[in-house]
Amino acid sequence: MLTETQRNFGLREDIVSYWSDRAETFDSSPAHGIGSDAERDAWTALISHTIGPAPKAVLELACGTGEITQILGRLGYEVTALDFAEPMLRRARAKLSAHPNVRLRLGDAENCLEADKSFDALISRHLVWTLLSPAETLSDWYRVLRPGGTLVVLDGNWSEPTPLGRLLVPLSRLIDRLLGVPPALSADMVQRHRSILRKLPFADGLTEEKLTALLQQAGFVDIRRLPRGHVARAQRRVATLGGALRSLGQHYVYLSARRPDAP
Repeated sequence: MLTETQRNFGLREDIVSYWSDRAETFDSSPAHGIGSDAERDAWTALISHTIGPAPKAVLELACGTGEITQILGRLGYEVTALDFAEPMLRRARAKLSAHPNVRLRLGDAENCLEADKSFDALISRHLVWTLLSPAETLSDWYRVLRPGGTLVVLDGNWSEPTPLGRLLVPLSRLIDRLLGVPPALSADMVQRHRSILRKLPFADGLTEEKLTALLQQAGFVDIRRLPRGHVARAQRRVATLGGALRSLGQHYVYLSARRPDAP
């Protein structure tokens, strides 16, 4: 019988392979690449308001091709950004060559191997739903935050749409077909995504309630829902009609939390 570590090893390899293969088209996928100046401004406002002004040491977990990393760098933070997919990092390096305040490295967000209490803020986008060991990972993130430091999670429930989404998703696909909009992913990539998702702890969906409970268990306090409105509106303005409809039917999980101040 396989141990949890052995099961996770095989699944982790599948996940690394999948995201490595996604790297080439990652920025063109909905909600991954930043599609306009308005969206960039919305992200900048959300992040700066949540993390606060520089100087701050910020760790970005699963940075992908560096879209959010560029915003962190422009805000003047001292940024360490890691990803476990080398093809993602190659694209991030090309974007961030002019940012001496950004350090990119190959690494696993579930075991970041950074020193205790070394960051003022941690941020992740579209990562938590993929975690193999969510409770242990959040404890590790807590460990590397300084007292009073901020965790920012930007994610969603990619397994189950909202009740409205159950109507909008099939409608959006019909509209895409009628307008000749090609799918964002090939049939093979869709199948790989589904195969991975079925094996994850959040296979039935990441929700705000589940994440809040795990954050509290790890010791985080002051857990708050982050406003997504400006980002969402900017994304929909440049999306296809089908893509805009799908986003309206999606559960998003945007939360911040804080490591308690030192006693």
